[in-house]
Amino acid sequence: MTTMEGSNMQTLSSEMPAMVDGVKLAAVATVLYIIVRCLNLKSPTAPPEVVYQDTPLSHYLFKSCPMLTKEYIPPLLWGKSGHLQTALYGKMGRVNTPTPSGIRKFLPMLDGATATFDLFEALQDHSTGDDITMVICPGIGNHSEKRYIRTFVDYSQRQGYRCAVLNHLGALPNIELTSPRMFTYGCTWEYGAMVSYVKRAFPETKLVVVGFSLGGNIACKFLGENPSNQERVLCCISVCQGYNALRVQETFFQWDQCRRIYNFLLADNMKKIILSHRNSLLSLSSGNIGDADMSRLCAATSLMQIDDSIMRKFHGYTTLKDYYEMESCMLHLHKVSVPLLLLNSMDDPLVHQSLLAIPRALTEKMPNVMFALTQHGGHLGFFEGAMLFPQPLTWMDKIIVEYTDAICQWEKNKPVCQRSSHQDVDSCPQCTRETLSG
Repeated sequence: MTTMEGSNMQTLSSEMPAMVDGVKLAAVATVLYIIVRCLNLKSPTAPPEVVYQDTPLSHYLFKSCPMLTKEYIPPLLWGKSGHLQTALYGKMGRVNTPTPSGIRKFLPMLDGATATFDLFEALQDHSTGDDITMVICPGIGNHSEKRYIRTFVDYSQRQGYRCAVLNHLGALPNIELTSPRMFTYGCTWEYGAMVSYVKRAFPETKLVVVGFSLGGNIACKFLGENPSNQERVLCCISVCQGYNALRVQETFFQWDQCRRIYNFLLADNMKKIILSHRNSLLSLSSGNIGDADMSRLCAATSLMQIDDSIMRKFHGYTTLKDYYEMESCMLHLHKVSVPLLLLNSMDDPLVHQSLLAIPRALTEKMPNVMFALTQHGGHLGFFEGAMLFPQPLTWMDKIIVEYTDAICQWEKNKPVCQRSSHQDVDSCPQCTRETLSG
């Protein structure tokens, strides 16, 4: 019996190293599997899916914008994860961020608010020889000093564009509020004031409307609110917006893609911005915000709770549903007649995939709309790079400028009577000749 036990012990001890090695190998395999799944390494790169109608303009854009048909290749090791793309954008913004030199403008509003924007002159002539200004609306709580905005502005300046960047009301830490309200999801007053200033200051300039995330909602809503807002506008580009404010907030309570965690983080950031203006919001006698609202704000853990306790009251909305419906661009998108490029990413953790049915449906009804959907990119990430380190310019920066260049050239090549000035066809000799020869 003792001999058998000793033999078994000897056999077991001889097998132990192999068992330990097997456990280690299994652990390594498990970790690698988790990494591959989390980083989405097996996902193939692909060109963006482009939804459009068959028009002369869309044909021209595909010829003039090779990025619409080329693969978007994110950094190999982490760029296929929408979470990492979004996190890197949120924490770092961009790499090797330039510091463009601009002039800050202050615009008094009718309700006593003071809107601000930064104006950056072009660093060279535009390829068409025209004076063109990009009027840019940043994302939630953002402004001209954010790194992704600075990178995009610097690149646009070098391509011959003047840039005007809105600073969302209350977003700049060193600018005090002069009225009892801040920026909201869809208030277009400050953006409209900036556009009006640019039109007055530069009577010959043509405008390119650019909106990022929440800024995309504001930009599209502004264009659709009044036909006159589209005068002298060549095109509009909206990046990573959610299109339907109510549906966006509903999806933020889902745990899918960690959306509930993002909701908490975004809410925490909004709380900090609002509380930094607590004294101004409470001291201005005409405000709708009181101490009880501030107490509810401090306890809030979601954007919807913040919107209900604070944001909807800036414009007197009685219900949260009314606030979301009236502040969303959904009511106005169908009235935008200028060329409109809508950009989104499939792995954007902030924009639920069900929301992407909205731009698809819009494209089917409106020939001026083009919807481009990338496989990767996250929320306002769109980093490019070979292996680990991203390039200073992103796919997003380059596609906006490439699309805009193409639209500017398209407009330049059109007969005078067909340009955005809406000149009468009968007064255009070129069109008269073409009509007679046709």
